[in-house]
Amino acid sequence: MEVLLKTLQHVPALLLLLIATTLEASGDAIIRLAIHDSSGTLRVVFFVGGAALLFGYGTFLNLAPLEFGQVVGLYIATLFVVWQVINYFFFETTPSLPTLVGGFLIVAGGAIVTFWKPA
Repeated sequence: MEVLLKTLQHVPALLLLLIATTLEASGDAIIRLAIHDSSGTLRVVFFVGGAALLFGYGTFLNLAPLEFGQVVGLYIATLFVVWQVINYFFFETTPSLPTLVGGFLIVAGGAIVTFWKPA
């Protein structure tokens, strides 16, 4: 396990964040399906699967070799984009114009927080 964690720490930060956001958005979507669109054994399977994905999200997010403040800006921007993709594939929902405009501001803000280095 130690070797795997050390290897993953050398993966580019953006890739780790992309993996983390995909796991989080997918895990949240599966939990939503468990709550609203399933019952019995399938509900339990969805809850367990969603929990596993959310565990993976926390792991990959914290492997990124960035300060926590930097991770948050880039993570929120990446999360917004991935969330829209997952929302489309899981629930066939396309983002509205207000969502796209707000999303542009989220991505711009994330880039500022992450990459702007004050003098």
